[in-house]
Order: sequence, then C-alpha cells, then structure tokens
Amino acid sequence: MKKRFLTSIILSAALSFGALTGCGSSSAETAADTAESTEATAESTEATAESTEATAETAEAESTEETTEAAADTADGDKKITVGATPVPHAEILDNIVKEVLAKDGWELETVVFNDYVLPNTSLEEGELDANYFQTLGYMNQQNEDAGLHLTAVAGVHIEPMGIYSEKYASLSEIPDGGSIGIPNDPDNGERAIDLLVQKGLLNSKGGFGSDDNYTEDTLSKDADANPHGYVITPLEAASLPLSLPDLDAAAINGNYALEAGLPEAHPALDIEEFDDETTIKRTNFLVVKQGNESSEKIQALIKALQSDEVKAYIDETYKGAVIASFTDAQ
Repeated sequence: MKKRFLTSIILSAALSFGALTGCGSSSAETAADTAESTEATAESTEATAESTEATAETAEAESTEETTEAAADTADGDKKITVGATPVPHAEILDNIVKEVLAKDGWELETVVFNDYVLPNTSLEEGELDANYFQTLGYMNQQNEDAGLHLTAVAGVHIEPMGIYSEKYASLSEIPDGGSIGIPNDPDNGERAIDLLVQKGLLNSKGGFGSDDNYTEDTLSKDADANPHGYVITPLEAASLPLSLPDLDAAAINGNYALEAGLPEAHPALDIEEFDDETTIKRTNFLVVKQGNESSEKIQALIKALQSDEVKAYIDETYKGAVIASFTDAQ
C-alpha cells in the first residue's frame, strides 16, 4: 500500500506539471521517467531501512544473549573459591578434605599450588586469588612491610611442629653423650631448634645462642654448662636435614620437610615442640586474604570449612603429629 500511494502522488504531480507548462509528449515521458526513477529510489531507501532495522534487531538479540551468558558466568563464579597454597600439607588439606566439606554447602574450591613463598602473596594482592594458606603471622607482616602488600590473617588452621628425629634411636634418652645433633642453619629455625632441645632436656640452656653474635653452634657444643652431654650441634640446610639423618645421631627438623621425606611413617619423631599461648600464635599457619575481604561470604565459608571437625580429624589421622590443628582466631 505504501508503494502504490507514493507512486500515485508522484505520477499525479508529474502530469499536473506537464499540463500547466503546456509541454508536449516528450515532456510527459520525461516526467514519467523521473517518477519511475524517484519510485525506485524510494523503494531502495525503504529496503535499506528494513535491512537496517533487521540488523539492529539481530545485534540487539546477540547483545542480550551475551549479557545473559555473562550474568550466568558471574553467578557461577560467585560459588567458586580460589586459594593459593604450598604443596605439603596445605594443598593436601585443601584438596583432600576442605574441598569435600565446602561442596556440601554448594561451594567449589580451586587450589593453586605454589612452590615458593613470594608468589602466593603477590597473586593475592593482585586479586588473582581469593585467599592463600601457607604462612605464619610473622612472615605475612614482614611481607606487608617489605613489599607494600595489604594482607590480613583471618583464621589459624595448623602448626607444623619441629620434631626431633633419628634413624638410630627410639627415644631421646638413647642418644649418646657426644652424639651429633643436626639443626637448621638459618637464624630463625636454628634458634627454634635450640629452644626445642632445651625444652626436651637435651640442653640445660641455649647459652648465648641467638643473643650473642659471637656465640655459635660450635660454642654451644663446647659449653659444658649449657650442654652437659657434649652434643655436637651441627648446622645444615633445613631442607637437607632429612637426607643427612643417617649420618647424624638425631636432628631437629621442620614439620614440612619431615613430611616431604616421609619421616612420620618411616621414623616417627622422638618428640615434638610444645607451645604456650605466645608460641602457638607465632607458629600457626593462617588463612590470609586481602584487606577488605575478611567478611565476604566466600571467606566466611572457607573459614568454617578449614576449622571444621572433619579437617581436624584428617590432620590428626594423616600427619601423626607432624602437623597439629591450631584453630585460633586472627590476631
């Protein structure tokens, strides 16, 4: 109808123009040609408009579909929690038990395993992780200060106690006078090992170790008051102590290195660290998040799962004292 009406108007106008000017048949034909050309142009314009309208409708439909898919993806992502962790025992605890506990409440856990202590924190700072789980408060605070990070602890999970291990003896009392006892050679863990030897009665005191720069492991080995049994205190790289154990009478070994070497099963610790309130907080490994996310639904669900009875039972049964639950509040 639109086409016929438009054509009628154009032809009428052309004929009227010819009559008024007195033009002959040639003028009429020109007018008719003009009318046909104008009609064709109108039809082309209308077709272009219809094509443009169809294209717009298609684009709108595709945009709506993409928006719907994006919304669905966002909704799905809201139930996914991404946590960075080191392999033993942190990633094991997450993958073998926490994932199962979270799934009961509809949460999906993704564990990202790191083999160093730097990237888990920088990845958390940059928003690539929801949380990480591998470090003590002291390490986190030092990283915040040194690297300008904005991380905070939200829940204590476990302690990896240092233990005294031996392949030759079944009890501390069997270690002979003058026996060699390995300790880690870095300052923090070295002093921790000496404190353990004092705590378990192998040494009377640590003498000036840790407070006097001139008082070394060799000095302690020769200090009859602090070391009446004359144990030879032997500093070695912490990670190498399990491998060196056959050559020593005993060694104070960090829990994670003992676990990686399979010592709890093959040669259970003769004794392990004991903790008071202060050292419990100092040695606990915490769940850590970026500041501002402490109260998010994801983090609250993760805290609940990590501090559950199922996780405690798993830790007790799996690590046999090389890891102990420490469900403490953030300090």
